[in-house]
Amino acid sequence: MPTDVIPQFLRVVESAAIAAGRTVGNGDREHSDHVAVEAMRKVLNGVAIRGTIVIGEGERDEAPMLHIGEKVGHWQQSHPRIDIAVDPLEGTNLCASGAPGAIAVLAAAEEGGLLNAPDCYMDKLVVGPRSRGRVDLDAPAGENLRNIADSLNREVEDLVVVILERPRHDKLVADVRAAGARIHFITDGDITPAISACVTGTSIHAVMGVGAAPEGVITAAAVRCLGGEIQGRLVEAREGDRKRAGTMGVADFDKKHTEMTLAPGKHLSFAATGVTTGNLLKGVAFFGNGCRTNSLVMGLDAPRRVRFVDTIHVDETDNLEIRL
Repeated sequence: MPTDVIPQFLRVVESAAIAAGRTVGNGDREHSDHVAVEAMRKVLNGVAIRGTIVIGEGERDEAPMLHIGEKVGHWQQSHPRIDIAVDPLEGTNLCASGAPGAIAVLAAAEEGGLLNAPDCYMDKLVVGPRSRGRVDLDAPAGENLRNIADSLNREVEDLVVVILERPRHDKLVADVRAAGARIHFITDGDITPAISACVTGTSIHAVMGVGAAPEGVITAAAVRCLGGEIQGRLVEAREGDRKRAGTMGVADFDKKHTEMTLAPGKHLSFAATGVTTGNLLKGVAFFGNGCRTNSLVMGLDAPRRVRFVDTIHVDETDNLEIRL
């Protein structure tokens, strides 16, 4: 991944977050998503790459922009071929209601470096670097929690597990509580909690449960950059999920994936900007002649860096006033 491309990816997620940020709390999730998609695509088309969307807003018939297979970037012969996974607004409901944790996010890799995951569900288990190799998606929740606690030199009662608040998780919730761990429920958006599980000091130690498969690929890119672990398996929740996965090149629907199969690229990069303030990123803050954004940028290419980027964007005006 050329080093000059990653700062351009930062501009891509910042633009989507700022556009969505202007709609926070308006109650119209479709409008919030639409403006984020438009802003992201506009800036992404200015990046010096030959990019292909492998995870996006849906297939061509379902999404007019950033659909799977869409070509983005300058597409000059000298530019690298890049596969891109995007979620211009992860947490559309969160944005529309003004709730915490909405982000704009992008992951990228060399061609073939990201799994082209179908739009279906995935059972996921995410832990941080110290718990890597100590968990198994097929093991009981209590066993995984005991192993996580042991790896962190903690008691199970000290652990916090993030779970999407859905009826399908009733048994998982009961098992986690029976083991003694605490639960932090979320209503949408499991990428940020997964990243938090890989960062010390966030008070999140694992993410468990069934969420969207495309977000699982984006999560895997972030988890690889942070040295954590994700395990996942596609879930057949709707008729046609298996067939559609096959048409997208998924040979084994029941395969237990890891971060290395979900995001196998050698040159991964990841960028996210907060839309509404969460436990990892602050949301967009607007002031008279601009706004302030908080982003996370990281990659696998040397030198390995994880950057938290605080940016003030100033509108073109004669009355310059920057507020800290």
